[in-house]
Amino acid sequence: MKLSSELRAFEERLGHRFARPELLNRAVTHSSMSSPNRDDNQRLEFLGDRVLGLVMAEALLASDPGATEGQLAPRYNALVRKETCADVARDIDIGTVLRLGRSEMLSGGRRKQALLGDAIEAVIAAVYLDAGFEAAKALILRLWGRRVREVEEDARDAKTALQEWAQARGLPPPAYTETARKGPDHAPVFTITARLENGAEQSATAGSKRQAEQAAAKALLTELEKSQ
Repeated sequence: MKLSSELRAFEERLGHRFARPELLNRAVTHSSMSSPNRDDNQRLEFLGDRVLGLVMAEALLASDPGATEGQLAPRYNALVRKETCADVARDIDIGTVLRLGRSEMLSGGRRKQALLGDAIEAVIAAVYLDAGFEAAKALILRLWGRRVREVEEDARDAKTALQEWAQARGLPPPAYTETARKGPDHAPVFTITARLENGAEQSATAGSKRQAEQAAAKALLTELEKSQ
């Protein structure tokens, strides 16, 4: 089976040349385009999710041999959550090669977080089936790149630290409110305000709600520490 010029270009962005190109074709085919003669990517997505999880768990254990399960879990969740998968998918512009039915096309399917996240997991599975675990692992670590390096700092979890600060002082958990959203649908920018019952609050802006919440919590913690 030959790949289209668009999928050949996608292979270059992906950094993997398929010996079995039909796997890549299947990985980018959404269920809205499936037919008796055309498989969709749902089964691949199921497998890719598990391959991604194993690679991330292994990478986190290797990066911090002294970390407890309680410390590792939020880092792992940050790396494998659908939002992160969709961000990775956008980095390699997977939306441009997705095969979607007309209804999904008209509803902006190429920008949908769930579709993008599922597609990158399907592509991971396709690489795994095409070339084995080590090839899939290398692909994941390359695509996730800085996210793996930065997750330890990010997932030390300012939100948890802020909640612990509040609980230690008899306050209820902080509230997080989306106060603004700008930018196009495929690249939104969120402003989140973290607020404590005592009136203390700080806001932050980022490309995902989670990142903005973490940044707002960190800013509020910094302000609280200054006032002590």
